[in-house]
Amino acid sequence: MKEQILEILKKENGALDIHTLARLLNAEELEKFKQLIKELNELEESLEVYRTNKDKYMLFENSNLRKGILIGKKGGYAFVDVENEEDIFISYENFNDAISGDVVIAEITKHTEKGLEGRIVRVVERKQQQFVGEYYQKGKDGIVQLDDASFNLKIFLAKEDRHGLVDGHKVLVKLHRKIKNNEYYGKIVKIIGHKDDPGIDITTIAYKHGIEEEFPQEVIDELQNIPDSVSEEEIINRLNHNGRDLREETIFTIDDEKTKDIDDAISIKKMTNGNYELGVHIADVSYYVKVGSALYEEALKRGTSVYLADRVIPMLPHQLSNGICSLNEGEDRLTQSCVMEIDPTGEIVHFEIFESVIRSKKKMTYQAVNQLLEQNKVCPGYEAFQDDLYMMKELASILRKHKIEKGYIDFDIDEPTILVDEEGKAIDVVLRERGTGEKLIEDFMIAANETVASCIYNMDLPFIYRVHGEPSKEKIDIFLHFIATLGYKIEGKIRNATPKEMQKLLESLQDKKEYHILSKLLLRCMQKAVYDDKNIGHFGLASSCYTHFTSPIRRFPDTTVHRLLREYLYLCHLSKDNIDYLSHELPVIAEHSSEKERDSVECEREVTDMKMAEYMEDHIGEIHKGMINTVTKYGFYVELPNLIEGLVSINTLTDDHYIYDEESQTLRGKKNVRGYRLGDNVEIIVISAKKEEKQIDFVLNTEENRKLYGK
Repeated sequence: MKEQILEILKKENGALDIHTLARLLNAEELEKFKQLIKELNELEESLEVYRTNKDKYMLFENSNLRKGILIGKKGGYAFVDVENEEDIFISYENFNDAISGDVVIAEITKHTEKGLEGRIVRVVERKQQQFVGEYYQKGKDGIVQLDDASFNLKIFLAKEDRHGLVDGHKVLVKLHRKIKNNEYYGKIVKIIGHKDDPGIDITTIAYKHGIEEEFPQEVIDELQNIPDSVSEEEIINRLNHNGRDLREETIFTIDDEKTKDIDDAISIKKMTNGNYELGVHIADVSYYVKVGSALYEEALKRGTSVYLADRVIPMLPHQLSNGICSLNEGEDRLTQSCVMEIDPTGEIVHFEIFESVIRSKKKMTYQAVNQLLEQNKVCPGYEAFQDDLYMMKELASILRKHKIEKGYIDFDIDEPTILVDEEGKAIDVVLRERGTGEKLIEDFMIAANETVASCIYNMDLPFIYRVHGEPSKEKIDIFLHFIATLGYKIEGKIRNATPKEMQKLLESLQDKKEYHILSKLLLRCMQKAVYDDKNIGHFGLASSCYTHFTSPIRRFPDTTVHRLLREYLYLCHLSKDNIDYLSHELPVIAEHSSEKERDSVECEREVTDMKMAEYMEDHIGEIHKGMINTVTKYGFYVELPNLIEGLVSINTLTDDHYIYDEESQTLRGKKNVRGYRLGDNVEIIVISAKKEEKQIDFVLNTEENRKLYGK
């Protein structure tokens, strides 16, 4: 009956009462009428049909209702973010119990010159169940002030719920009972710590994004069954089931000197036919993290390890991530190996994927490897590995050239590294190095990931892919129009948004002084890479088939890929029931993993912003050179060489009356006609930095401002 109801509503293109629908459906008899009511309720629940205030029914898509996400603002108002449509402004009194982050149904009530206005009529899904805030007592009331002001919530604690709390405690709280609009009684879930305790600033942000440092007791209990070393029995069992003993092979790891969770090792040989044999050997995490265990469920829940300024919040407990799973030097470890034969043009002409046992011969660091490969300086302990490393550099160069010929886009975006002292306080911000060693490992891991993905794709079996869709032509056209306003002409036309075309576009901008800013803007035109059970290829890598296989200690999709390789290649569990089960399970894992990755990225970005502001608190009054990287109607942001950025407010530009030109993203003055635009080099004075608000403010370095703000 549902299909018939939808057909009638579509045909009528209006609202019908239930009796008219019953007549058109020949459903006026009692039992059929009851069925009609049931079907309408289900259609209303699934947002296919909307019931008006006059109890008439119409197609949801034809109504004034829109489904979207409520995005709260500090000023007490919000917008509903509707996919592919205009945002809807929601005033505070029209929230109707919705809070920022909720999936909501909004009714459009006004069309104004400024845009759409509306009200929330229903909360479809409450995304945020717990909140992070700071406790304080005001008179007789115990109050939790939320760290994120966009929630616009006031949370009170009953007297019996305040045990152990003092002013300044950071807490995790959940809503318990509504008092009135946007005021609730809450219940404490966890006391995180006092705001003045070392490291609590980062811990608080992690909890805000649903990232917890402590593991549940059932996970800790299971660790009792995890060995500290690989037994001879396990090795023999693996070798008896077609695994390979590679412990005598020259296999080593290359990582940052502080890395403790080492999940990839490499090996290389030159074959008699002139080809290269590249081995990529990855920690066999899925051997220890078995489906149905508490370890597995917690790893799935976390989805990824999170790397913050002074710590790692791991996906797996340290006993696994830094212990039995980490490919530590001189220790026997269980691995899954992808060994590829690569010809001198970079083509993979043959490969094997198998279970293995390795013993890493050396824990190398990027710093030492880069000294060898870039300066021919051999660090102590690396003498025996020189030939292998030079051969790896040679192969990596071939692989990179091959990738670039296919259309690989290397945005080469600089990233900041926050240096902290023993108390966790930011003491410097520097650019992250990306030398020959880092690029070499990247090239080898990409080769292995493509090989594994192609292997299973050609078997036509359920799998998890790392996909990256094509950018929209509209966004690329907007970018091209913008760079034209900067006076730059791109040779030739962008007919199709192919990797090759994007690569050429990026290359054409490389000699421009604003290149690193323009490359970031172009990157924003691209879709986000995600996990999916459907393969659409990876646009940025110009790869037709790609997955994540090489980091199972820190990414759950990689652990799942290892599990699938065991199911398909080693155990040959290819029954219809198993395939059907995986076909339903993998889309859920892929979507959840993508969501947890987004949470991780947002958490890392927020911690970086906070630590940058903390660092700049000690540099008020200093003069620095920087480049304008964003222009808005409120002013412009200036980026310093170490990637710290701050706002120069339009209110501080007192030499002229400036107006924002949106098309060219320029602030133009009446006298200063050229004004300020993206890419301009300027000198600024640091006038304010607020760690809690993650905000840094600059003014231009003028004589007047030096008198007001200079040291």
